[in-house]
Amino acid sequence: MTLMIPFPDRIHAGEALAERLAQEGDWTDALVLALPRGGVPVAFEVAQRLGLELDILVVRKLGTPGNRELAMGAIASGGVRVMNEDIVRYVHASRAEIDGTIAQESHELQRREQAYRGDRPRPMVAGRAVILVDDGLATGATMRAAVKAVRQLEPSSITVAVPVAAPDSVAQLEPLADRIICLHMPHDLYAIGRWYQNFDQTPDRLVVDLLQRAWSRGGQPA
Repeated sequence: MTLMIPFPDRIHAGEALAERLAQEGDWTDALVLALPRGGVPVAFEVAQRLGLELDILVVRKLGTPGNRELAMGAIASGGVRVMNEDIVRYVHASRAEIDGTIAQESHELQRREQAYRGDRPRPMVAGRAVILVDDGLATGATMRAAVKAVRQLEPSSITVAVPVAAPDSVAQLEPLADRIICLHMPHDLYAIGRWYQNFDQTPDRLVVDLLQRAWSRGGQPA
């Protein structure tokens, strides 16, 4: 059986996601928040095509000992922490291993926040519709942390928008977000990169370049 790959790359995924969002209603004054790094190219296309303000919400996955890609939880800006207790029990992660991972990822979170944002203030969230964008959801731990972090800032609504996601992850997010828009929910997800023809790592310099382009545009359509 030939595996169908729906997205050539993150740019095309972002274009397709923007088209779906445009069909879902009026997004006037909405704020697009990308989860770096892979979510930024996707979110850039969304913000550009819908004429919306783009910013970032830095979230770090807490990888399990010996498998950094398997998330036992996530942390986000603002001191938010979400743990996947089923994964923690499955891998028998000790308290010391969990604390060590949190310390390491907290340092990286701060580094990325400074590298991407610099002295630019964080955007106004209160009372606005927020669209949280990533390139996909596997366990969904990072997005759950993102939703929790944004909810503390009192937006009018939170929409999670992703090109591809595991059905179980979407189900876990449904009670947390106001709306979830996902273009593709394969039951055999396995890994996000499997559903892209090109899933190269997004470098820091590309994240900075896209953000600077979006910020210079000021939320106006390209």
